Amino acid sequence: MKLAVSGTYSSGKTSTVMALSHYTGIPRTLARTIREIMPEALPGLRLAEVTPAQFLQLTMRRHTGRAVQEALLGDDFISDGSSLQEWLYGAGRLIHGMNPNATAHRQDGRPAPGDSAGDQEMVFFGKVVEQYGQAFKQHVKNTYDAYVHLRHELPLAADGHRPMNSRFRATIDTMLLATLDELKIPYHVVGGTMDERLETITAIFGLTPVMSTGRAVELARRDYARQDFRLETDRAPART
Repeated sequence: MKLAVSGTYSSGKTSTVMALSHYTGIPRTLARTIREIMPEALPGLRLAEVTPAQFLQLTMRRHTGRAVQEALLGDDFISDGSSLQEWLYGAGRLIHGMNPNATAHRQDGRPAPGDSAGDQEMVFFGKVVEQYGQAFKQHVKNTYDAYVHLRHELPLAADGHRPMNSRFRATIDTMLLATLDELKIPYHVVGGTMDERLETITAIFGLTPVMSTGRAVELARRDYARQDFRLETDRAPART
């Protein structure tokens, strides 16, 4: 089974994927994060500073990394998100601005007139994002058997990297579920504690646990603690 676990910023997606992989013995994808990609793609820049054109480069790199990981793992894997997220993070910026942090204080979470990037630039950005969306939808439709979507039960993490705009997060969430309906990809919305998530997901798909939930959660915490959470501007570009 090719299973994607979706959820926007601060949904607990990565830790859930780690725990679920340990719990079931199904491998998880290990595509590079935007934090890891940016130092070589856009040295010295923060995600909040990228232009529309630069964001498209990041989208392409992230999708390519995902597709390679999916191909390497074959017919059974659990994915931390999917390429739909890359497309939607661009589509969401058409609504909430290239830097969603800057619009979080507004009632509608949208830029004030004249506050966003140049109109012509954003028009072209929107056209490219739309075309990326067509390609990414087709890729996801042809790749995944089902989705697990995590409810927003945690506050946004103020880590200096992720957008701190709850309306942006809600927009992405709504658009993602609508797209899964459009593509007729089965999905299940799951919440609760980590133990409850693991038990619910395995029951839905008839998966056989290979260890206790407690052990799986413990191993996932160790995996998560080993992650490098440095900001993109604190990293050196990867050597080639």
